[in-house]
Amino acid sequence: MWRLVRQFHADHRGNVAIIGAGCMVLVMACAAFGVDVGTIFADRRRAQSAADLAAIVAASDLDHAESAATATLVKNAYPATALASVQRGTYTADPALTPAARFVTPAAGVANAARVTLQTETPLYFARLFSSTDRFRITTTATAASTAVASFAIGSRLLSLNGGLLNAILGKMLGTSLSLSAMDYEALLDAHVDLLDVMSALATRLDLTVATYDELLNTDVGIGDLVSAMLTAQQAANGVNAATSALQAISQALAGSTDTIALGKLVDLGPYSRLGAGDRPQAGVSVGLYDLLSAAAALSNGAHQIEAAVDLGLPGIAGVSVRATVGEHPVGSSWITVGTRGASVHTAQTRVLVKITLLGSGSVSAVNLPIYIEVASGTATLDAVSCGYPTVDASKVTLGVTPGIVDAWIGDVSMAEMTNFTSKPDPGPAKLVDLALAQVTGKAHAGIGNTSPTSVDFSYADIQAQTKKTVTTTNFTQSLTGSLLGDLSLTIKLGSLGLPVPGLGGLVTGIIGNATGSIDQVLAQVLATLGIGLGQADVWVTGVRCDRAVLVN
Repeated sequence: MWRLVRQFHADHRGNVAIIGAGCMVLVMACAAFGVDVGTIFADRRRAQSAADLAAIVAASDLDHAESAATATLVKNAYPATALASVQRGTYTADPALTPAARFVTPAAGVANAARVTLQTETPLYFARLFSSTDRFRITTTATAASTAVASFAIGSRLLSLNGGLLNAILGKMLGTSLSLSAMDYEALLDAHVDLLDVMSALATRLDLTVATYDELLNTDVGIGDLVSAMLTAQQAANGVNAATSALQAISQALAGSTDTIALGKLVDLGPYSRLGAGDRPQAGVSVGLYDLLSAAAALSNGAHQIEAAVDLGLPGIAGVSVRATVGEHPVGSSWITVGTRGASVHTAQTRVLVKITLLGSGSVSAVNLPIYIEVASGTATLDAVSCGYPTVDASKVTLGVTPGIVDAWIGDVSMAEMTNFTSKPDPGPAKLVDLALAQVTGKAHAGIGNTSPTSVDFSYADIQAQTKKTVTTTNFTQSLTGSLLGDLSLTIKLGSLGLPVPGLGGLVTGIIGNATGSIDQVLAQVLATLGIGLGQADVWVTGVRCDRAVLVN
């Protein structure tokens, strides 16, 4: 027995055949596994392509992401059950973030991206001999994001051009003296520049070594430097014209100003804020020179209480003096913004005390009428961006607009009360008539406002023309002065006895009533110069950018 074993071990004949047979078995096994592996990789590529298409379609229609993704998979010969999940989220194209951190779900705000997970199976042909299953599960994911961005603004209205009134109020807001004509203001209203050009010129002027627009917006800058940057952008875009000359005069008037503003309260560039300072997106952000100037003036007003006497030349009006204070914007808000659905802009809370001297009649030579008006912050929110494909001309932007609620009083309000924005003034009766022996005091209140937003659509033509649209509160159906007169309560005192004076109350009411139209004009022009309207909000869209959904991961 052992002799036969030793003979077999020493015999080398047939070794190649034995080794070849063993290798052939191994080669056949590898080939068999290669068939399965190749099938798995081919099916995975096919599944990944289907997931990519489903993610792109879902991101293009986020309101119906699941049904859109399912329909895409079915069209690509996958069953509807292959769709494991569709996640809506927010994609941030920030190179500072790791790829995994750029997509966040649930969405941080309004969703702009979709992640699709697809699960399918592929059959095993030979590997089933060594496995407990005859199928291999394939899981693929794809993330796509869409860009639908609009830039829009609120407030900064100007209904009529009265050079004297504008110089008085705008000059006080800027902390200087202005002597521009109505034609100068007309030129400023008609001129537009790109906001990013202004930001770039500002960074150059201040010699700021900022990497992005966001860093610039987090900087406090002088109001004079901002106006100088506006002048640089205006000259580069439009050359030397009437608007350039008007802006140059304002810039010279602000030469010694030390007032600063926080740019982030004026502008929110949204996704554009991550661009390098000086870079330009595909769609710019056009702004009117006067709109930008008046909004900046309102922000710089913290150091200046507006107080000015104006002469509007209206019938029945002997004199008008204005006191005004402009409060802070709501936290984190701005006057103009670039953003996706859900972005919002706000006006600032404004308080105005207009003291009007009315020409009297009979025994009453004049009536002093102090009207205090408080306008809360108005809001405009980007409700929708409808992207027109294949041409942008069919694009539409929808804003939800809520004008600021208005409280108006005939009453006595101190400057200290006007500057204390932590509480609302509660005016006492104001002295309307002060005769030798008799005094007439009065108090009235009127409220205007509705809290539900109104949808306002802007066509592409409206956007190109920067058409301003006005939203008016639904319960403001008559003049403010008329509303106040309806609530006016008069008290008449004769000397220290408080005896009634027959006919005096009716005479005072009649004087105010006859001047209702003129008083309304005074209030409208003063408030319009401050950038607001009674129970109204002016909004406009300055640009829209629509990009098709693309794969981002």
